[in-house]
Amino acid sequence: MFQGILPAIIVVAMLVKLSVYVIKEYERGVVFRFGRLAGLKIPGLRFIIPFVDRLVVIDQRVVTMDVPTQDVITRDNISIKVNAVVYFKVIDPEKAIIQVENYQYATNQLAQTLLRSVCGEAELDEILAKRESINLRLQEIIDQQTVPWGIKVTLVEVKQIDIPQEMQRAMAKQAEAERERRAKIIQAEGEFQAAEKLSAAAKIMSENSATMQLRYLETLRDISTEQSSTIIFPVPIDIFENVKNALGKRTA
Repeated sequence: MFQGILPAIIVVAMLVKLSVYVIKEYERGVVFRFGRLAGLKIPGLRFIIPFVDRLVVIDQRVVTMDVPTQDVITRDNISIKVNAVVYFKVIDPEKAIIQVENYQYATNQLAQTLLRSVCGEAELDEILAKRESINLRLQEIIDQQTVPWGIKVTLVEVKQIDIPQEMQRAMAKQAEAERERRAKIIQAEGEFQAAEKLSAAAKIMSENSATMQLRYLETLRDISTEQSSTIIFPVPIDIFENVKNALGKRTA
C-alpha cells in the first residue's frame, strides 16, 4: 500500500516545487502563460500553474557594473585610456524582460560606446578638470537610452584616466612653468609695493627734517650693536649738497 502511495507523493511534491515560489522583498516576478505576459508577482509566497506558467525573477537592487577600459582620442588629438563604473537598477521588470534580451549586457555595451563618444568630444584639460560634468553628461545620455528597457541609471563615475608618458612629462613642464610664472608675479608685486612704501617714506622724511635726524640716529644705534671692527657712519646726502654748494660759490 505504501509503495502505491509513494509515486503519488513524489508527483505532488514535484508539483508543489514547480508551483510555489518565495519572492524576496527586493525582487519581482514576471509571469508568462503560454508565452504571453500574464502579470507581475510581488514579494511573498506566490503560486503559479505548473507547465503552464513560467516565472522570471528580477532583482531590483542597484547593480554596480564596471565599464572596461576604452581607448579614446580626445578633441585635441590626445590618445588616452578611460574606464568607468555605472550604477543602475530595474524600475520596470516587465520591460526589462520583454524589451531587451539581456539588459545587463546591453547596458554595459551602451556605456562603453557612450564613454568613448563623450570623452572624445572633450579636450584633455576638460576631462581632467571637469570630471563631474563628464559624469553627469554620461549619466543623462545613458539613462535616456535605457528608459525603454525599464532601467534607471542613477550614477556614472569615470574611475581612471591613463595618459601617455610623454604627455605626462609635457604637463609636468607646463605646471612647473606656471608655478615659476606665479612666483615671479608675486615677487614683482612685492617689490612694487615695497617701492611704493619707500617712496612714501622718503617723501615724508624730505618734508620733515626731524624725521630724517631720528632715522639717522636709529641707524647709528643699529651699527653700534654689530660685532664688527669696521664702522661706517652714514652721512646724510644733504651735507654733501651743502658742501657742493659752498665749493661752487668759492669757485665763482
